[in-house]
Amino acid sequence: MDGRHMQIGEVADRTGLSLRTIRHYEEVGLALPTARSQGGFRLYTEDAVARLLVIKRMKPLGFTLEEMRDLLDILDQLQSGAPDQPTHTDLTKRLNVYRSLVEERCEKIRTRLADAEQFSAELSTELRKHRSAG
Repeated sequence: MDGRHMQIGEVADRTGLSLRTIRHYEEVGLALPTARSQGGFRLYTEDAVARLLVIKRMKPLGFTLEEMRDLLDILDQLQSGAPDQPTHTDLTKRLNVYRSLVEERCEKIRTRLADAEQFSAELSTELRKHRSAG
């Protein structure tokens, strides 16, 4: 990473998260600022932005704050540890559980989306019938 620090506004722009949401994730301990400026402004690195993007992707899939915290911890440990450590196997197994959960939740979303698209098509058909009758 380049070590460059960004203020919270730039992080919000880059992640699509609101300032309030970023501050909330700080309050609950999920995504802490990397540093503070002399004026007390929150400063973030690219790694912090990547962490916020993981959280952003987990949220609509219904993961709890504790599950988010656990997955972030797994990712942090895998990034910092050596692949031959005994804990590495356990961490990759836990990561695979989350990957499976994401797949299951994506499948549910795909099913809901297909139902919604079918409903939209039915309403469009109904609308066309009534427009031509009027």
